[in-house]
This record gives sequence, structure tokens and C-alpha cells, in this order.
Amino acid sequence: MPLSLKTFGTRDMPPVFVTSFRSVAALMLREMTTRYGRTPGGYAWAVLEPLGMIILLAFAWSLLARAPALGVSHLLFKATGFLVLHTFTQLGSHVGKALSFSKPLLRYPRVTWVDAIAARFVLNTLVIYIVTFLIIAGIILYEDIDSLLRWGPIFAAMGLAAALGLGVGCLNAFLFLRFPVWLQIWAILTRPLFIISGVIILYEDMPPLAQQVLWFNPVLHLTGLMRDGFYPLYRPDYISFVFVGLCIILPMVTGLLLLRRHHRNLLNR
Repeated sequence: MPLSLKTFGTRDMPPVFVTSFRSVAALMLREMTTRYGRTPGGYAWAVLEPLGMIILLAFAWSLLARAPALGVSHLLFKATGFLVLHTFTQLGSHVGKALSFSKPLLRYPRVTWVDAIAARFVLNTLVIYIVTFLIIAGIILYEDIDSLLRWGPIFAAMGLAAALGLGVGCLNAFLFLRFPVWLQIWAILTRPLFIISGVIILYEDMPPLAQQVLWFNPVLHLTGLMRDGFYPLYRPDYISFVFVGLCIILPMVTGLLLLRRHHRNLLNR
């Protein structure tokens, strides 16, 4: 029996959901072709880019300290922090560019701005999760690390990082089109995040004043949560799920409301 939408149970779905499902699938296939299929190296760059950054950070820090703040592997310590940050920054940027990327197709009545955001979020989240698994599994096998992993904090950290990227990305989707200069501002704002998000230095090792200020960085909570799953003796007591949830919901709701009201004007500019 040939595969069709009926095979996946869409026959019983309302027509509006079937149309949206088809639109999201088509937008995902388009991005897979244009972004990865035509680039030299294709999906390999999705792995090599974060891996190269992790190796660079681990090598540089190994020259300054004989052992990382947790465990014995500089690579694993940097990976557990950087990949959470990478998830947030990549989704915040790619979801933010969803409308401009799919702008030609949004002129069709069956393709909505919600479909464009959903397609970009789903595809890039899947790619990032696969990349994260490959890098961390590769590091554990390469360095023969024997550690008892706690999957609850790991899944929670990656899930919340993706949700945070979606929330900020929804707001960016409006700001990127309404104020084009915000694209450059966003790039500048995200550059120092690997320094202030616990990728290099643990929250507990920061000076008291820095702790008071940087506690309001939600990514710092997520890097601590991620390491809670990899290091059995590490317990980050500063994590606040309520604060992280507010940082997800507020920009997401604001961005969606602004897009609902102004998306036609923004796409016709």
C-alpha cells in the first residue's frame, strides 16, 4: 500500500489540520533541500560546527586547568554546557528567520505563518537533537567515560532549551521583519552567552555579585540542569523551573500576538 496522508491517520483529522500538516511537511522538505542538500558537506556541517567549538574550548581550557570543574573530561564538561546553549541560539535564530525564509510560499492561501514557524522549529529541533546525541555519545565512547546518566534532567534540559529557543524565536520572527537591524543586534547579544551561561565556569564558582546578576540568564539554569544529569554528585540548587517557564512563555505569547496582528503588513513590505 503506497504511503499517503491517510496512512498516518490524517483521514480522520479536520480539514484545517490536514492542510496545515501538508504545509508543514512541504516546508520542512523544502528547507532540507535548500539548506542542507545544496551545501557542500550537507548535514556534516551541522555536526562539525558545534564539535569544532567544543574541541577548541576544551583544548584551550585544558591548558589553564589540569581537570575540569566536574569529572575528568574537558570535552564532556564543555559539551554538556555548549550543546544546551547551541540549542537555544540556533532555534532562536532559525525560528526567527522562518517568515523571511518562507516568504514566497506564504503568498499562497493554504500556507500560513504558523506553518512556517512550526516547520522550522520541528526540523531544526530534530537536527539539533541528533547532533547532540552523536557528539555526546562520541565523546563518551572516545574517552571511555563510565558515568551513571540521569535521563530525566538531560531530557528536561534539552526540552526546555528547545522551548526557550521557540519562545524567543517567535518574538524574533516579528522583530527581524519589523526592525531589520535587530538581526545584527541579536548576533551581538548572543556572542558572549557561552561565557555567562555556565559553559566554561560553573555558577557555583562565580563571584557572588556575578551570581546575583547572571541568575537571571535562563540558559544558565539549563546548563546546570544538563550537568545534573551527567554528574551524579553535582546538585545545582539555583535552578528555577518557574523562572525558565516565564522566560519561555512571555516572549512566545508576545511574539505570537504581534505576528497575528501584523504578519500581513510585515510580509508585504
